[in-house]
Amino acid sequence: MQGNLLFEYAVVRIVPHVEREEFVNTGVVLYCAGLKFLKGKFELNESRVRALCSKIDTEEIRHHIDAFDRICRGGDQAGPIGKLSLPERFRWLTSTRSTVFQTSRVHPGLCSDPEETLEHLFQQLVSVG
Repeated sequence: MQGNLLFEYAVVRIVPHVEREEFVNTGVVLYCAGLKFLKGKFELNESRVRALCSKIDTEEIRHHIDAFDRICRGGDQAGPIGKLSLPERFRWLTSTRSTVFQTSRVHPGLCSDPEETLEHLFQQLVSVG
């Protein structure tokens, strides 16, 4: 078994009214350089989002979630950003935005299994049920 490795993660948020700074967590993106791991896990809870904004376009939100997922996986289907290196893609995903779809600050930690850590963070920070 390998030792603990540094990982970084950010929570993906939906911020329907940016000026009010209210948000709903909708995913987690985790990057572990030592294992060349970059992956996101997402879940759109429409009822929680609609509680903040009844008129939000959930199809647009799903489009953003899909784009984040494709960029995490990389490759041609993710466009020019999908061709960047793992650290460059993670930094692009977690860059500061003033839009409806944002990420938290990047947080570090140590893990031996990034897949398990991603699942734990997702359950702790995003999953409602």
